[in-house]
Formats: sequence, C-alpha cells, structure tokens
Amino acid sequence: MKRIALYGPESTGKTKLAERLAAHFAAPLVAEYARERWDQQGALGLEDMLPIAREQWRREDAAAAAGSRLVICDTDALTTLLWSDLLYGTTPDELRRGAEQRCKNYALYLLLDIDVPFAPDPQRCFPDPADREKCRRVWRGALERRQLPFVDIRGDWAQREVAAIDAVQQLLVR
Repeated sequence: MKRIALYGPESTGKTKLAERLAAHFAAPLVAEYARERWDQQGALGLEDMLPIAREQWRREDAAAAAGSRLVICDTDALTTLLWSDLLYGTTPDELRRGAEQRCKNYALYLLLDIDVPFAPDPQRCFPDPADREKCRRVWRGALERRQLPFVDIRGDWAQREVAAIDAVQQLLVR
C-alpha cells in the first residue's frame, strides 16, 4: 500500500486535486480533518493541533488498513506541524515526534506550487504574494531537509491534474 500526500501552502488546490486523484485511481481519500474541525467549532488554536493530528492519523491508518494499493491524503502530519510552528511558534512534542516518524510512511509527496490565484476563505491566512512565497519555501524545505520523495506540481488546474496522475502512475509501476 502506498500513501500519497497532497502537500503545500494554502490555496494551491490540494483538496480538489486529492478528490480527482482518488476518483481517477479508485482509491480511498483521507480528507483534511483540520478543515472539518474548523467548520465545527470556528477558529483553531494551539490546543487543537495535537487532536487534529491524532484524528488525521486515525483516519489515514483506517484507510490504509482497508487493503487498497493506494491511499490519497489531502494533508499530512508534517503540514500540521508546519502550521503549528508558523501560527503559534511551537508544536506539541507528541505531534512533532509523530510527524517526524509518520512523514516517512508516504511513498510520494505532491508539492503544489503557489502559481495559481489565491482563493479567499475564512480559514486562510496568507493572501499576500510574499507570504505565499515564504510558505512555499517552508513547505519545500521541510521535504528537502528530511529527504522525502516529492514531485513539484505546477501550472493551471488541468496541468496540475495531468502531472499528478503521471507522478502517481510512475510510482505504481515501480
């Protein structure tokens, strides 16, 4: 079983692309729990980061146990760690340890670039182009420092979908 993580700064099309990949490959989709929790309770705080990670992990593990050859994850624990550090200046130790361990479980990260228009949303923080570029560097650097497998996904929506499908197909034939 191979886990694929859709990864990158906010407003880069991760959710839409995750849905399309799951449909294309008839694979389980693990949606982003942080978004769901925000919708349920409103704004999130540092105290929400570990419960978000734990529930995301639970859902991922349940999808992986279902026996599919592929699981598409709309986010990952490393993303939760990065947001916690970025927004609150710290990350709970259990989340940091879990993210560092679990990031090695992904067969591939699809790193979505910021080369698409920002779509305003109450859950989004960084519409400014300079801030988006900073986030892009942070997300990419996190993968590079950990030497995790990733493919850059760029271009318009159609180009992103084609590139992502190609990257996953190449992974599946290995």
